[in-house]
Amino acid sequence: MEIKSHYSYPEVINWLEKKGIELYGNHFKIVETDYPIVYKLIAYFLRDEPTCFQYGINLDKGILISGPIGCGKTSLMNLMKYLTAIEHKFFVKPCRDISFEFIQDGYQIIHKYSIGKLYHSEPRTYCFDDLGTENNLKYFGNECNVMAEIILSRYDLFISRKVKTHITTNLSASEIETMYGNRVRSRFRAMLNLIAFDKTTQDKR
Repeated sequence: MEIKSHYSYPEVINWLEKKGIELYGNHFKIVETDYPIVYKLIAYFLRDEPTCFQYGINLDKGILISGPIGCGKTSLMNLMKYLTAIEHKFFVKPCRDISFEFIQDGYQIIHKYSIGKLYHSEPRTYCFDDLGTENNLKYFGNECNVMAEIILSRYDLFISRKVKTHITTNLSASEIETMYGNRVRSRFRAMLNLIAFDKTTQDKR
């Protein structure tokens, strides 16, 4: 697909690659087979409306990147932080870390990653990294699917205050439904643009 844009996408890719080498070392490279995915992410995070329209990406929703282990989802999202305007800045937070925090601090963690801390009025935009690697956890004997609760709360924020959520995962849509239930899956459709790596994408680690 020909991108008609006032941005030079090959130049942006070059710039991202340099940034990636700074962050991850000299072996970092954005491989050409991933360009279609990376172009979509660039269009979204630069808020390049005509290109997003071409790709069918809704700028009012967040991003869900899915793909096999090691295909580069997390490093790409970390790089996108550098393309994002200040008002759309987001924080990358591994789901496993959230689950460990939940074991320590309990239900206030669900609060922290949805509504925000008690004294901060603005909920943050998060990228929940590696959804599906956390386990269902018991807190004082009560089992809780922490990420499902956080996502349902963030859906309410999305509807009421247009707060976005981004997610990376190596789960398929049906696996998401199995782990988190169909309510979460249907919320995903409403609040996220799906950008998927091919299942055959090689592990780059």
